[in-house]
Amino acid sequence: MQVNKKTHNKYKLKGNKKFQFLELGTFGIKTTSSGLITKEKWQLIERVLQRKFKLMLGHKKNKIFSSLKFNSSLTKLSLESRMGKGKGSIYAKAQFLKPGTLLFEFIKLPKQYEDEIFMFIQKKIKFKIKLVKF
Repeated sequence: MQVNKKTHNKYKLKGNKKFQFLELGTFGIKTTSSGLITKEKWQLIERVLQRKFKLMLGHKKNKIFSSLKFNSSLTKLSLESRMGKGKGSIYAKAQFLKPGTLLFEFIKLPKQYEDEIFMFIQKKIKFKIKLVKF
């Protein structure tokens, strides 16, 4: 089990890899613009997707693969603090996404639902995405 290490430094944690091609699924979703996503937002999207699959298909037997590693720590000072009081505490883990990063891969999902899933995820994420097929 990997232990989450809290670091204030600017360097990235290990595990930075380019995910540009489908490896496990039959279709996927890829970014076309850069952006930032936090771990909490990502977990929310995964939970909502599972619920959506259960409503559409009646079961959760399909697989979702996500290859993101949250390797940046975001820090914040309180709003009332004055200048020069240090860096602040860590409030979230995040991943900075570049264009071409693969977000999701799907297996055992019927082809008629691909566009519906794409539009659903596009409403939840604030950067541009596109559909990638095998």
